Amino acid sequence: MNVAYQPHVETYKRNQFFTADRGTVLLMLYQGAIDFLTKAKERMSEGDAGGKGNFISKAHAIISEFITSLNHDVGGEVSRNLEDLYRFMLDQLMEAHVGNNAKPLDNVIGLLAGLQQTWEQAIVKARREGVL
Repeated sequence: MNVAYQPHVETYKRNQFFTADRGTVLLMLYQGAIDFLTKAKERMSEGDAGGKGNFISKAHAIISEFITSLNHDVGGEVSRNLEDLYRFMLDQLMEAHVGNNAKPLDNVIGLLAGLQQTWEQAIVKARREGVL
């Protein structure tokens, strides 16, 4: 990609994020976490401990935000189960980072991809029903 063009791409992505509806933002966050963990695996295989840690930290921040955004009063058991799953993911990220092991990253990527797909289906349904 042309280096002069790069700032425009970043501006476009930032504008897309800030003008998106809640459902789109949620899906973008899932994809961001998946992308960060994929990059962490690449850095791990290259022996770049700093890069690996940086990308794991970014994914950790997104998953932590998922936890803080849960509303247990409305979500009940579903939100409690999601919190448990997100906390498991955070434990897996720590295991991957400390043990320099890509397998826990694969586990989290798989879980995030499954949740992303589920949310995507729910968002499509909500949009069809005029809820979102």
